[in-house]
Amino acid sequence: MNRFESSGNREAKIRYLDGDFQILAPGNHVVCAITGKPILVDELKYWSVLRQEPYADASASLEAEKRAGALPNQTR
Repeated sequence: MNRFESSGNREAKIRYLDGDFQILAPGNHVVCAITGKPILVDELKYWSVLRQEPYADASASLEAEKRAGALPNQTR
């Protein structure tokens, strides 16, 4: 699916898989679980299979891992 298909300006429903995702309900974007920013489906690169949530970028993904207790919280 690309952004020019008629999915309107609505949030897609997605099942996140290992290395891929499956669109359950069409839409042109999803919302980052950490930042709240919209992410175009065509530009979606970061997500958690375990938590079934998308992230805007690598920093948001890392923050989600820290919040979930998967990584130690490092302070400098």
